[in-house]
Amino acid sequence: MPRQFVFILVLAKLLTILPLCQFCKTMKEKNAKNSGESYPKRSENANEGIVDINTDENLAGTSYLNDEMEEESDAEVVKLKEELQQQKDKYLRLVAEFDNFKKRTAKERVELSQMAGREIILSLLDVLDDAERAEKQVQSSEDVNQVREGVSLVFSKLRSILQGRGLRPMESIKTDFDVEKHDAISEIPAPSKDLEGKVVDEVQKGYYLNDKIIRHAKVVVGK
Repeated sequence: MPRQFVFILVLAKLLTILPLCQFCKTMKEKNAKNSGESYPKRSENANEGIVDINTDENLAGTSYLNDEMEEESDAEVVKLKEELQQQKDKYLRLVAEFDNFKKRTAKERVELSQMAGREIILSLLDVLDDAERAEKQVQSSEDVNQVREGVSLVFSKLRSILQGRGLRPMESIKTDFDVEKHDAISEIPAPSKDLEGKVVDEVQKGYYLNDKIIRHAKVVVGK
């Protein structure tokens, strides 16, 4: 700041001049004493005509500059306090928004987990209705072929719905045993040489969901 720079220059000049003036005064008093002359003492009214440069803002000095510096310092402190309060308010708002976001996300997650299987359940309700009708038919009908046909239709509808959801059965019989897809529950002598190390029987079918294995097949391996 310009006034701070002037203050530094004036202060440096005063620090340089004051010791020199004191030294000159001391030497004059010493010379006057040695020569027998009396060194005139400063009268009490000697300072009446001296102007205090620090009382006039238009003159170089330290008092006025100090006042200006204090005013500027106070203004900077007030400005910093206002900026600090603004940042604090902004931080509190961000914390509140983030807390609301966490609560909203947690609620949505719970609702999603509760309703995740809603569409699949709705699609299976038709199969359940057909299964109930088939059950009644089994109890009331003596025609085995008719009952067999009804049960077959129910299973066909169930498979169609599941396949529409991305479910696909795993083909394991007569394929090479693969630890990534199969769980071997037992080994038996292979019926033929070409079935050695291959799946000869399937106890539980494996399934893919959207080309990812969701259940390994439980198989019997020929040796």
